[in-house]
Amino acid sequence: MNKNTAEDQRIEANYSKEKDWLKWGPYLSERQWGTVREDYSANGDAWNYFPHEHARSRAYRWGEDGLAGISDRYSNICFGVSLWNGKDRILKERLFGLTGPQGNHGEDVKELYYYLENTPSHSYMKHLYKYPQQEFPYEKLVEENAKRNRNELEYELLDTGIFDEKAYFDVVTEYGKADNEDILIKISISNKGKKKAPIHVLPTLWVRNYWSFREMPEKPSIEKKKQNGVPYVRVKHCFVGEYNLYFEEASELLFTENETNREAVFMAKNDSPYKKDLFHKAVTSGDYSLPTAIEKGTKFAPLYQLNIAAGATEVVKLRLSKNAVKNPFNDDFDHIFKQRQEECAIFYDNKLEDKEQQEIQKQAFAGLLWSKKYYNYDVERWLDGDPKASIPAQERLSGRNNTWKTLRNHDIMLMPDAWEYPWYAAWDSAFHCVTMALIDPHFAKEQLLLFTREWYMAPNGQIPAYEWNFSDVNPPVQAWATLRIYKIEKEKTGIADRQFLKRMFNKLALNFTWWVNRIDGSQNNVFEGGFLGLDNIGVFDRSHGVPGGGTLDQVDGTAWMALYCLNMLEISIELALEDESYDDMAIKYFGHFIFIAEALNKMSIENKGIWDEQESFFYDKLILPNGNATSIKVRSIAGMLSIAAVLCIKKETLEKLPKFKRAVQWFKNHRMKRLKYPVVQEFADGNDLLLSLVPKDRMKILVNVLLDEKEFLSPFGIRSLSKIHEKPYYIGINGDTFSISYEPNESTTPLFGGNSNWRGPVWFPMNYLFIQALKEYHSYAGDSLKFEYPTGSKKRLTLQEISIEISKRLIAIFEKDEHGDRIVHALHKETYAREDFKDLILYYEYFDGDNGRGIGASHQTGWTSLVSNLIDEIQPDK
Repeated sequence: MNKNTAEDQRIEANYSKEKDWLKWGPYLSERQWGTVREDYSANGDAWNYFPHEHARSRAYRWGEDGLAGISDRYSNICFGVSLWNGKDRILKERLFGLTGPQGNHGEDVKELYYYLENTPSHSYMKHLYKYPQQEFPYEKLVEENAKRNRNELEYELLDTGIFDEKAYFDVVTEYGKADNEDILIKISISNKGKKKAPIHVLPTLWVRNYWSFREMPEKPSIEKKKQNGVPYVRVKHCFVGEYNLYFEEASELLFTENETNREAVFMAKNDSPYKKDLFHKAVTSGDYSLPTAIEKGTKFAPLYQLNIAAGATEVVKLRLSKNAVKNPFNDDFDHIFKQRQEECAIFYDNKLEDKEQQEIQKQAFAGLLWSKKYYNYDVERWLDGDPKASIPAQERLSGRNNTWKTLRNHDIMLMPDAWEYPWYAAWDSAFHCVTMALIDPHFAKEQLLLFTREWYMAPNGQIPAYEWNFSDVNPPVQAWATLRIYKIEKEKTGIADRQFLKRMFNKLALNFTWWVNRIDGSQNNVFEGGFLGLDNIGVFDRSHGVPGGGTLDQVDGTAWMALYCLNMLEISIELALEDESYDDMAIKYFGHFIFIAEALNKMSIENKGIWDEQESFFYDKLILPNGNATSIKVRSIAGMLSIAAVLCIKKETLEKLPKFKRAVQWFKNHRMKRLKYPVVQEFADGNDLLLSLVPKDRMKILVNVLLDEKEFLSPFGIRSLSKIHEKPYYIGINGDTFSISYEPNESTTPLFGGNSNWRGPVWFPMNYLFIQALKEYHSYAGDSLKFEYPTGSKKRLTLQEISIEISKRLIAIFEKDEHGDRIVHALHKETYAREDFKDLILYYEYFDGDNGRGIGASHQTGWTSLVSNLIDEIQPDK
């Protein structure tokens, strides 16, 4: 990115506390209904306790949601776009999708929308929503998906044919900041159809409802005012002050209260008719008598009744400002928008020769930034309930998340997918921060630090996983992400933020200890772990224990801990270069890594290791209560992950750390004398030091398997399960039979809701880890170490060259081919070949292991935004 641009100056002003440019942003959630934090049921049935059908009528407790919306950083004051095409049974105030139980592959948004642009300060943001002119097929989407089983494709909005005749509106919502608390809003509605068509547009301003649940010093209000005879509204809020919303002349001005319609939801009596769903009722019935009879409330919208000619565009302008603006829509309005658009383009103009790759990067960054959402969840208060509202069932006190009473979330978080996963996940967030470091390293660092703060991290050192079960175990990638962010910022800006390293290191030492005490149950340095983020990668659900009551020595659990050791070692070394007190910690993590590596690779007469000598692969080992052990011979990235734990320490660094160097030499000599696995066998004085979880001979075997197109290497990256499992693998455990087979696309199993699949598809985060590992091996071996790429091709490349080639396969998922098609959109390529779709890109959760098409959550930017890092890292100057 260019430095010293207008956007860079805003970022600098924000973090130097000169001006709070981040007070307002895209923080309004895309889905608050169906979340754990809104669930007060006795049985933890979040989807049914607060369904989509309640969302328009029922006040939320822990946040708000809307379409293409913004809010202040705590979602006290919210703004979003509401639409009605004259045919729908409901007002479109939020995105629609299926719940986990409704979808044949779990929850899934059933809308068409795209994040087009966004800057780190949110000085300019652009969002596109495609709204059908015919009745939105709510029921058809639910009914058709209900008919389909897990072996069938999901039924998407495009499959209904509602866009075939181009009878829809493009609704483009743009925000441009004239100042940090002066936000220009432009909603452009384009009729893409062949006929004139009506649409009701309601730019809606509302206040988050605290007062129904807890005491407030003063109930907020939105009240009609006039300036030179022209109406506007003023919102007053005891937490954030006063703001003015200016708008162009409207058909009607609607007011109501953001409060639950108890009659609609609970069949109870209301205290007034002014409730959350009043706009919905008024618009769909055409009766505006109630919302126009008052001039004050906590929810407001100017109504624009438009009838747009075919091919034409209508524009609605608004302005939300802290201070009074005499002429809110004067010539400066369009000038400022144009200026912010140009500044956005300059900020992202990174001089890539490939302009298509630049556009892929820009939309990925936009998706990442639009996924910054306010997340509020105080577990103790949630468990106890709100006496002002109702006391929840006592069963909840021993139910979900009951051991996390110290967890208090009240922050802007990067969501994996702002609709499908509107909650943070610990390991997802680490990858998000690695991409965010390219454009806003300060936010990336603060986001990662947040997970180590005392109101997040449990007193025992565990990091919360995600709201459905904070106690689940996600891979420990925070230290890895810390290093990547540190290095990216240093490369981009020249800043070596060792203070950040120290803060992360001190807290992660607690988390590391939690892992050692909790996950290494047998204290043999071979780790268990359970779920570890790879949902259905095992033959059974690893998060619910082992069939027969045994234990599972997991290759990935052990590999993750080895990587964790090396990351903590590398941080220690970096800090020890300026503070020798970190020498001791470097030696500690070096030693722990040695013991883990020995345990994984052990080839003693007891045959305790989990390396299969005959099949040359690492397999999980099942140990039953009677002591019998058996290998689970599944060739997955869980076994391949062992090659990701690698670190090259340069000889120049070793010379600067004589105490650490002596310790390395002692370990080498001592472990060889004890006839243990010689992890540092190749180290010689005056040379670089390579620390690898696997020895060179095994590493070569595994890399050849990784690069074999008959196994892991697909045309679009590394598969999560070897293709040899097209022939299913079966194993009998305690009288039950379990199996796994290669499934390159959607999951056919119900594990973890069935909405993700690690049994064949390509996942960006794991590919990125493997690519970084190959680069690290190359850093040590250089051009002397080459492999056939692909295996069996007789074409030999260095590992650096191979890392670039794998990166290109992944990037190709989003690039246009010779026919102008993008692989990611393969299921609907005819639609995306059209002029009005051809430049739009969706960043899915994972990708077909054979053909690369997008699968799962469709807006996973999120960790799929790592494509931006790959594009950045393959440039010739890298």
